[in-house]
Amino acid sequence: MKVQRMKLNEEGLNRFFGPLEAQIMDIVWKAGHINVKEVQSSLDEELSYTAVMTVLNRLHEKGHLLKSTTGKGRNRISYYQPSQSKEEFLREQTKAVTHGLVQEYGSLVVNHFLDAFEQADPELLETLEKRLQEWKRENT
Repeated sequence: MKVQRMKLNEEGLNRFFGPLEAQIMDIVWKAGHINVKEVQSSLDEELSYTAVMTVLNRLHEKGHLLKSTTGKGRNRISYYQPSQSKEEFLREQTKAVTHGLVQEYGSLVVNHFLDAFEQADPELLETLEKRLQEWKRENT
């Protein structure tokens, strides 16, 4: 699932989600399977049960969470789990962003990408070199 907007001026998960959504996604990713009350008690700030439930349901509607329900009536409990791991989500989002930038801006992106390596960990440059060599072998 592709996130519709990426906020460049934010950091971490806040680039893809609102601050509360990002915090809730992080909680759900860590728990794996969790109900509304458990999410509510794990939050940094105090929020009402219905506010937490609303955010969880929106994340479910957007396809980021799977929802299951047990019990009936007043004993009904909704559980949420991520539709993909955090690593899968980040891999998918960064791939979509990278492909979009390369398709739209081509050589500008390549040049800026290389400029970014000046401040990056030297291991990243080694990884890039290896991937380029692999790509050349596979595509020639």
